[in-house]
Amino acid sequence: MPKPIVAIIGKPNVGKSTFFNYIIGKKLSIVEDTPGVTRDRVYAEAEWRDKQFTLIDTGGIEPKSNDIILSQMRKQVEIAIEVADVIIFLTDMKQGVTPDDLDIALMLKKSRKPIILVCNKADSFGKMPNEIYEFYNLGLGDPYRVSAVNALGIGDVLDAIYEKLPNDITENDDELTIKVAIIGRPNVGKSSLVNKILGENRVIVSDIAGTTRDATDSEFENEFGKYVFIDTAGIRKKSKVNENIEKWTEKSKNVEIIDCYDMEEISQDMDNIMDQYKFTLKTTGKNIIK
Repeated sequence: MPKPIVAIIGKPNVGKSTFFNYIIGKKLSIVEDTPGVTRDRVYAEAEWRDKQFTLIDTGGIEPKSNDIILSQMRKQVEIAIEVADVIIFLTDMKQGVTPDDLDIALMLKKSRKPIILVCNKADSFGKMPNEIYEFYNLGLGDPYRVSAVNALGIGDVLDAIYEKLPNDITENDDELTIKVAIIGRPNVGKSSLVNKILGENRVIVSDIAGTTRDATDSEFENEFGKYVFIDTAGIRKKSKVNENIEKWTEKSKNVEIIDCYDMEEISQDMDNIMDQYKFTLKTTGKNIIK
């Protein structure tokens, strides 16, 4: 069977991306003290005690919001829950249990997946603080205390993940996978192209420039082979980049492309990809890039 999937779920700004980055050992997800920074699902490989698994970072879920972007983020989270073998429900111990936490807990229990309740932003790790007892009201068992920013308590959570992972895990042959980065200016249709190739709404699409922030990896397989398509945030001139989030995106994107993608390998197989794209365009009569 393929590597099991562990999804990190929680409301905005509880520290999901910091937690995610620490486990995978690199800064892949954008971290900023602003709610709603992560939007699409971000995948990465992780390992603990010789067990490998795929970890998903998700956008903060606001169950009752009608905002267009937030609604699409919620759909991305729902997909992550559906494909996950184990779910980490990350909460904020300083905030306590909120109405959104109660709604998310109810949604997660309906999934009938193994759930690990984690209380982030813990100040101390001695005596059990009174604040943690409130989280038993979520009905998800004993909560784990962590401080993601200080890397405290995360080993206990990883042990809990280890115990819930299936035992019959086979490694994927990553050497046979071609990685293709899709790069361009903001709002030219990069995410629409990825979604069309995959045949699903893998990444959020809107007419708002800058919708995509994290680089998102999407696996795709056909008769030509296995591919990973990487949707990236739009590139702009440095003089026009004025948000901290966008600056962080530009830096991480450049490192990711240089570090991970064999451009010679991509170019050798790009003809096959383009032939397939042209065939789709010819047979449907539709331009798949909006």
